[in-house]
Amino acid sequence: QVQLRESGGGSVQAGGSQKLSCEASPSIYNVDCVAWFRQRPGEGRERVAAINTDGGYPYYGDSVKGRFALWQDGAKNTVYLRMTTLSAEDTATYYCAAVSGKGSCNSGNWYSTNRYNFWGQGAQVTVSS
Repeated sequence: QVQLRESGGGSVQAGGSQKLSCEASPSIYNVDCVAWFRQRPGEGRERVAAINTDGGYPYYGDSVKGRFALWQDGAKNTVYLRMTTLSAEDTATYYCAAVSGKGSCNSGNWYSTNRYNFWGQGAQVTVSS
């Protein structure tokens, strides 16, 4: 069993930046892929980004490409999501998710929420103008 704990949410001004963290326990290497999704009230979960824990380039959703960056620190069992040039459209609850036992993420599957075995509790990010 893997537990995911998000941190770093909060309020930020439009145009600003925020960094979210997702810590996996007991180890990030117990999962194959870690992803971030976000959800606005009344909407479904939207793909944000994902990364395979054995290395490789991250995947990004179209709405965040070029503004968000995802990377991992294996020594800290943590995946980080750096968000820049934030706007009100980025206001949402951000969820960390991880998958184990289903192989690596790729461009054709990383965005499917059904793929992920483990989910964090979510971190609220509010962007104000």
